[in-house]
Amino acid sequence: MKPRYLLLLLYTTLQAADWPQWRGPASNAISNETALPTQWSATENIAWKAKLAGLGVSSPIVIGDRVFVTSQIGKAPVARGTHPVLARDDSSLSGREHSIGGEGSEVTLVVEAFNRKDGKRLWDFRMKATGAFPELHEKHNLATPTPTSDGERVYAWFGNGQLVALDMAGHAVWQRHLGEEISPFKNPWGHGSSPTLYKDTLILLCDHSPASYLLALDKRTGKQVWKADRGSGHISHSTPLVIPTKDGDQLIVNSTERIDAFDPANGKPLWHAGSPRQTPIPTAVFHEGLLYLTRGYRNSDYMAMRPGVDGDVSETNVKWKAPSGGSYVPSILYYEGMIYVTNEVGIITCADAETGARLWQYRTGGVFFASPVAADKKIYFVSETGETFVMQSGREAKLLSKNDIGERLIASPAISQGRIFLRSDGALYAIGK
Repeated sequence: MKPRYLLLLLYTTLQAADWPQWRGPASNAISNETALPTQWSATENIAWKAKLAGLGVSSPIVIGDRVFVTSQIGKAPVARGTHPVLARDDSSLSGREHSIGGEGSEVTLVVEAFNRKDGKRLWDFRMKATGAFPELHEKHNLATPTPTSDGERVYAWFGNGQLVALDMAGHAVWQRHLGEEISPFKNPWGHGSSPTLYKDTLILLCDHSPASYLLALDKRTGKQVWKADRGSGHISHSTPLVIPTKDGDQLIVNSTERIDAFDPANGKPLWHAGSPRQTPIPTAVFHEGLLYLTRGYRNSDYMAMRPGVDGDVSETNVKWKAPSGGSYVPSILYYEGMIYVTNEVGIITCADAETGARLWQYRTGGVFFASPVAADKKIYFVSETGETFVMQSGREAKLLSKNDIGERLIASPAISQGRIFLRSDGALYAIGK
């Protein structure tokens, strides 16, 4: 086994009880835990439910005995005109899609900490939202990026560019406002990318219409380490992914122009692949030398490819590609030799990770924004319509349960110490005993 893969495996094992960022400790949406709940409802098998100070769609993270989540008080402007729904070709589903709502013209950004065991609110940090606001899609607000933590600090980023590092007691260590310092956060439907921790840096993807760039900040001070300008007009709602390769660590970015790889130590461009794609949202996943990804937007392709070294590797490094069936918003999941991908009208596709051959499809009747998570040979698919579909992992489709809590679910789940944490627009649920 290569040394870098061994380090990644060790990190995953050491951090198995925590869920410190979007998609978990290894950024692959997999937990090593067993005996997780498979059945619940709004009143059954709920360990606790906590009302949040505001609304949002960011996912919860878990560090030790604390759960952190961000939200927004007040209503930020939404874009004018018609707001497209995901299931627009299925009237029975599209009628169940709803806006996030919100009241009040003054907008406050909030970070909250809860006790993992009983849901008691430990503290909250609030700051007034300032500067230019993006024109958002009605389904989300400024509390869309998921926070991340190194166990010493929590780093919370918001859709107008405000960024704060908090200690574990909720005190601000440093703050930045990238929307005012560098360029307004303006892109179609609002910012969605979450921060990525790499060694001693916090990496931020800011692909917006006025200016597109990658920024690495010293996680201890907030000062700039490097900045990679990407021109203007690049759009991405995707979260960057750091992967280990035999040629060194690489930072993978999915954007409108193509797939790009950078050196996460200095921002130097390495290689690229693919062609322009509208509204890229999903993040890639990496396993044993292969990237699995779907570019996003309707009827996307999905593929497996080897990381490159330099230049355009579109024709040389793609191992296989499925021309359709990929996801619009959710990221792809690799689990036990298979990949799972969900489209906007609730169709789950399972394919062989080695060949890309489709093994099965299953129509759930849900609308998927959240990315799936896996543990204990089960896959958890969360629908906007309030249901979580629990599928048995394997080469045949098997639905274990359908669990409805009756609230809109956009955020991806987190798993920690025997519980599944779900975030609705305004509440945090701990599922389990």
